[in-house]
Amino acid sequence: MAETVAKLSTEKAVVIFTASQCPMCHTVASLFSDLGVCAAVHELDKDPRGRDMERELARRLGRSPPVPAVFIGGRFIGSTDGVMSLHLASKLVPMLKGAGAIWL
Repeated sequence: MAETVAKLSTEKAVVIFTASQCPMCHTVASLFSDLGVCAAVHELDKDPRGRDMERELARRLGRSPPVPAVFIGGRFIGSTDGVMSLHLASKLVPMLKGAGAIWL
């Protein structure tokens, strides 16, 4: 499962692992959408491999629940707090530009 998570986390410039009923996951996904990012969103509770991926993310990231988990350019940048901190510090948009996720 480690290979699956590693592969999925690099499939697009921005990848978000979420759960469909998680309000913080929705908030993070909405932020990226509002910024014009077409992120790959993986709802773990709707994927047949989701439980295994969730366990792998929890193991890899050292936290539970492991969602939302945001990867930019294949690098884990954080959950809600990390994303919002980067955004408030005006570091998120340059990071997205650097990864080719937006061109503004």
